[in-house]
Amino acid sequence: MRDYLIKRILLAIGVIFAISAITFFVLNIVPGDPVRVMVGDMADEATIQRIREQMGLNKPVMEQFVNWLGNMLHGDFGTSYTQRKAVVDLMGNAFGTTVKLAGFAYIFALILGLTVGVVAAVNHGRVADRVLMSLSIFGISAPAFWMAVILQIVFALSLKWFPLSGIKTWQAFVLPTCALGIRYAASIARVTRTSMLEVLSQDFMRTAEAKGVKKWVIILKHGLRNALIPIITIAGTQLGDIFTGSILIESIFAMPGMGKLLLDAINARDLPLIQGGVMYIALICVVVYLVVDILYAVVDPRIRLGEEAAE
Repeated sequence: MRDYLIKRILLAIGVIFAISAITFFVLNIVPGDPVRVMVGDMADEATIQRIREQMGLNKPVMEQFVNWLGNMLHGDFGTSYTQRKAVVDLMGNAFGTTVKLAGFAYIFALILGLTVGVVAAVNHGRVADRVLMSLSIFGISAPAFWMAVILQIVFALSLKWFPLSGIKTWQAFVLPTCALGIRYAASIARVTRTSMLEVLSQDFMRTAEAKGVKKWVIILKHGLRNALIPIITIAGTQLGDIFTGSILIESIFAMPGMGKLLLDAINARDLPLIQGGVMYIALICVVVYLVVDILYAVVDPRIRLGEEAAE
């Protein structure tokens, strides 16, 4: 288990380093001068050169990368060109909103998806199964931004049950949570149903039922646990997607989260803020996939034992 964890952690570190290098060099070869964007067209050339020197933009690109990487390892992502504030502070303020939205959406997707998937599998071939799977197809097909607009029109503008935008009250998170989580809930439901159907047909399930064990105990204790590997895969990858895919939802509902912060930075070509935002996305995804790999080994020891045996 220790060797398995060490390999996964080293791989995660390598991926983060590769992403940081790609991000830095790609952004620095994109046409356009961030200093000119920042000071406007009225500034003279001497002023522009002085600002470039103060920011270290006149140094060779490789030297800039080494300095940026060293500062990043110490938690310093630089200062925003447009807002004149530390990138870490800006991301820290926005991260709280994104965590709340993503956390609520993920919990909503897990609970709804697992429930629908298990119920559909238990009622395989019946009306409940067909109805639930039809709804899941609709949930997967409907774009999140379209769902957000529909929810706003119906529940905010017409019925006035929830706020249209902002984050002042907990009710303001209800519509964004549903808009962001429905698609992921539908995906989890379909994977759960498929995985549960395979497990329900196994001999040990029929043996447990013959021993008189209660049906829902068999389904949840024996069935769901043995169906977890594909569910963990889809649920784990979707956690990263939810954290990094809330840009449109935050914009539609005017929520000051990481998505809106990164979108504004791209429009202003604020390189330190863009780099910090991209590394945030990369770190979230890498950590999520690392946790998923660890959960694989915990849920199914054959995965780690198989790798160790191969050595």
